[in-house]
Formats: sequence, structure tokens, C-alpha cells
Amino acid sequence: MAKSKGSVFHRLYVGTGAFDIVGKRKRWYVIFGLILLACIASIVFRGFNLGIDFTGGTRIQLPAASSSGTITVEAVKDSFGKAMGEEPTSVQTVGTGDAATIQIRSETLNADQVTKVKTGLNDDLKPDGGIGAISDSAVSASWGGEITTKALIALGVFFLAVAIFLALYFELSMAVAALVAVLHDVLITAGIYSLVGFEVSPATVIGLLTILGFSLYDTVVVFDKVKENTRGILGLTRRTYGEAANLAVNQTLMRSINTSLIALLPVIGLLAIGVGLLGVGTLKDLALVQLAGMAVGALSSIYIATPVAVDLKMRDPRYKAQAQRVMARRANLARKAGGEVPAVDVVESTDDEALDAELRREKAVAAAASVPARHGKAGDVRRGRPTGKKQR
Repeated sequence: MAKSKGSVFHRLYVGTGAFDIVGKRKRWYVIFGLILLACIASIVFRGFNLGIDFTGGTRIQLPAASSSGTITVEAVKDSFGKAMGEEPTSVQTVGTGDAATIQIRSETLNADQVTKVKTGLNDDLKPDGGIGAISDSAVSASWGGEITTKALIALGVFFLAVAIFLALYFELSMAVAALVAVLHDVLITAGIYSLVGFEVSPATVIGLLTILGFSLYDTVVVFDKVKENTRGILGLTRRTYGEAANLAVNQTLMRSINTSLIALLPVIGLLAIGVGLLGVGTLKDLALVQLAGMAVGALSSIYIATPVAVDLKMRDPRYKAQAQRVMARRANLARKAGGEVPAVDVVESTDDEALDAELRREKAVAAAASVPARHGKAGDVRRGRPTGKKQR
């Protein structure tokens, strides 16, 4: 009588291959493909909310406190509009308490226009410190463009280095699958920024590069287990390559979840501090891109990287032939048992009785190997010397 397979959490913890992730890969391709298409469409048609470092302009900053109380964002917009006859590009409150300030971002203003805006803000809002506490700075768009160019170069070098490393350490199909997963992570993270309208700053670009390492790390862990499970598989008929890869994903699934949660917790805390205590700025931009990228990277290492590697590997006629031998063996066993032939995507490791039997055999072999047998020397036997064994 078959044993109960246990709860979902138990099967997740022991990693016996109960979750058929690779076998249902077409489902994941459709789901993540739709998400990817939505992100690409948003990037193409909606674009990004580029920060002042990319577009250029003038930044004006003033204290958020005045003799009559806290200065609101709406009051600043009204004062700026009255002085310039148009709305500023953005107005944001940065920080909390006595350190809170209000930042105004607008198109590039000349010296006379800056003076006019600062005078109007001082007359209308009376910020603490007077007009001397209102600062301004001009930002050139060339600096943001330079950061973007260097980031793209770094991204290209990263992809090339990753492809070479994975092709040498693993194989070409895994290298291509890993690059597909990383590119998927970059596009979806960028699409999230486009969809929700987060401001893209140089910190966002730098943060986007940092998540690539995390995504690749998780993928390499899974691929290392796939390599271990599929070693010498062409000469075996117990599992197909896809089933062995699926078992590897299951065996590393709990580790991937734990690693991702541990990595995301400090990022969530960083985001909470950036929003709750500091308002906006570099800290918030960096936390947002890392939160989105790490979450997407963890999912892609499970649902994208290994399934793509399996699809590429199964193009090889040798692995197709091995899968046919596995199916033929199962059909033969089923005929002998008088049962039905298992489907191609059946995950053999979910058979608890077979797994228990396999584990018992492994323990027996290990126990036998750990107890050396005592044998008398040939010379001792010939000369009739005692061998340490009691004679009868």
C-alpha cells in the first residue's frame, strides 16, 4: 500500500520531485511571456519617468518648515506657478522632522528666472532661514547620459563574461538559458518602473546592475544540481533528462526560497526607511529596483532557466533517444505488472516506495563499505598460523 505523500510543505522541504515544474514548462512560458510583453509594451509606448540627472534642468530646495507651520507640496506648486506661469516638473518632500526639505525640479532656468522663483517662494511661504535657506543647482543631462552609456557597456561585458563562464563550467545550453533568465529579469524590472512611473535615477541604473549577480547566483546553484543529477544519464534508463532536471529544481527549491526571503527582508527594510523616514532620494530608488529585481530573479531561476535549458538539451538526438529508452523500459515494466504505461512527464521520484527502497539500498551499500572484512594472509593459512579466529 502506497504511503501518503505528505503535505505540500513536507514535500517542499524534502525535495523529492513532487512539483512538476519542468514538465509544465509551457504553462510558465505563457505566464511569464505575457508579463514580459506587458513590460516591453510599457517601455516602448509609455517610456520612463527619467530623473533630472538624465533630462537636465534646475533643482531648487527649501526647508519644509516656516513660521506658520509645515509648508505643503501644493503650496510650493502654487508659488512656483505664480512666479513662472507654469507648473514645475515635480515637487517632493525629502526627509522628516526638522531635517525635512522640499525639492523642486523644473526645466533649465536662467539666473534671472531662478532669482524670481526664489523670491516668490520666500515671499509666499516664509521658509525658516529666509531666502538664504533656498538653494538651487543646475544639472546637465550629459552626466546622466554618460552614466547610462557606461551602464550599458557594463551590462554587455557582464553578459559576455557570464556566457563564457557558464559555457566552460557547465555547457552551452545552460549558458544560453542563464542569459535568457537574466535578460528576462532586466526587462521585467525595467517594465515595472515604466508601468508604475517610478523615477529613474542613476541609483536605479546602478541597482539594476547589482540584481544581475543575485539572479545569476541562484541560477548557478540550480544548474550545479542539474549537472550532478544528469551525470552519465545517457547510459541510464531510470529518468529522462527533463525529469532529472526537475528533481534538481525540487531539491534546491527550499534553498532558493529561503535565500530569496533572507535577501529580500533587508531590502524591504531599506525601502521602508527610504519611504517612511527619508521620503525620496537615492536610498528609495536603490531599494525599489533591488526589491523588484530580486523577486523576479528568484522566480526566473526556478521557472525559466532550467526549463529553457531542458528544451535546448532535448534538441540533441542522443537525449531524445535516451528518453525513448526510458519510456520503453517503463512500458515493459507496466506490461509485466499489467498496469498502464506512465506518461512521459511522470516524475518518478514521487513514488515514495521506490524512493524508500533506493535509500535503503544506498544505506546498505554505505554500511557494507564502512566495515572492512578480516581475511587471513595466504602465508598464514599455508603455515597453519592462527588468524585471530576461534577454531572449532
